[in-house]
Amino acid sequence: MADSKRPSPPAGREKPMLSTRTWVLILCVAALALGAVSWLTLGGRKGTVVRVVQDGQVLREIDLARVTEEYSFTVEYPKGGSNTVTVRPGAIRVSEADCPDKVCVSQGWITDRGGPVVCLPHRLVLELAESADIDASAR
Repeated sequence: MADSKRPSPPAGREKPMLSTRTWVLILCVAALALGAVSWLTLGGRKGTVVRVVQDGQVLREIDLARVTEEYSFTVEYPKGGSNTVTVRPGAIRVSEADCPDKVCVSQGWITDRGGPVVCLPHRLVLELAESADIDASAR
């Protein structure tokens, strides 16, 4: 009569510590954890804030996710000159400037990616910064 016992592994080869099913479970849990972390850091943003900075001083912070209609405002440079900043839902740009090169105007719209927009003559910067605690439409 045949013995129903499994044959023992050859000498020098021991059974793996964890079964294949256990490894699959570990990999699934790790993938779910990685997906959750990715969603929280990339997809679960609460809003993209643009800081309007001149000479290192924050003039305004605008959450582009909360803007509901397009509007514009002017930033005056104390030593002369100005920039017109236009904001629309999800985007911001320098739409007009009286500086000689107008590089800031040609940089176009920035959204949750891109930027910063810089006007060197007027020392103006529109920079992206993540935050959930900013009053949405600081005008």
